[in-house]
Amino acid sequence: MSSAQKLLAVGKVVRPHGIAGEIKVQPTPGYEDLLLIVGRVYLGNSRRSYRVLARRPHQGALLLRLERVASRNEAEALRGAAVMVAHTDLPELPSGEYYPHQLIGLRVLRVSGEEIGRLSEILHTGSNDVYVVQRAAGQLLLPALREVVRAVDLVAGTMIVDVPAGLE
Repeated sequence: MSSAQKLLAVGKVVRPHGIAGEIKVQPTPGYEDLLLIVGRVYLGNSRRSYRVLARRPHQGALLLRLERVASRNEAEALRGAAVMVAHTDLPELPSGEYYPHQLIGLRVLRVSGEEIGRLSEILHTGSNDVYVVQRAAGQLLLPALREVVRAVDLVAGTMIVDVPAGLE
């Protein structure tokens, strides 16, 4: 890995699983699907890369089998490590879809152009995500629905929204 390569935290090693070196990973909300497809992860402060040899869902988490991790002791040494993916390894999403890290920090504007605040957090609920917008008057919670979020411009760093009546 080059020293300039940016990494994105997408989970955490919870514990070893079994005796053959599998690790149980709790994905960061919003990145569950990513861990099902990436071919390489970086672990912990050393940021050492590991090729993903196998993966499978398990009790709300994922079990990963990694190169160079062949025993329970080797897996145990990874307990608590952050699981990261290089930005350059992120698959491109379909038009209109974004990774959570791309949205956090965007300036949130009304359709009229008036600035509301900044997107500070994404809450993952059962039905749809909820965007937490920090503003001078406190937080504004917006449902992440097409009727509400009218446009996202990553280059300009903005999200245009139509705030439903009764939410302010």
